[in-house]
Amino acid sequence: MARKTSSIIEFGWSGGDAVANGMGSWKFIILQTILVVLWMGLNLVGFMFHWDVYPFILLNLLFSTQAAYAAPIIMMSQNRQNGRDRMHAEEDYKTNLDAKHEIEVLSLKLKSIEVDKLDKIIQMLQEMKSNSSK
Repeated sequence: MARKTSSIIEFGWSGGDAVANGMGSWKFIILQTILVVLWMGLNLVGFMFHWDVYPFILLNLLFSTQAAYAAPIIMMSQNRQNGRDRMHAEEDYKTNLDAKHEIEVLSLKLKSIEVDKLDKIIQMLQEMKSNSSK
């Protein structure tokens, strides 16, 4: 039952993403503009039969219905994208913490190497000083 519900939710999410991608494209806007111009043109010049006379009440109803369905679907898609973005941000944060830890370890190691080198230089200088005083 849980798998079936999960697959239905996934289908809804991917469907919402597809609708949002389609409605947010230039192809959709151009196609819708062409259909509206045809609708209005055929109704204005139609001599015998006007199925939607001026002020195009049926066309307004179609746009209202489209908006009523499109808005929640687009919001669902945005919510899903926000969830994905949040997950990516958490992963980036964990990666940054790991990198910070590695940098701190490397910094300590470099300091240790530097101190060892300075100790060796001091020891060599002391040996040179003791050899020159003999």
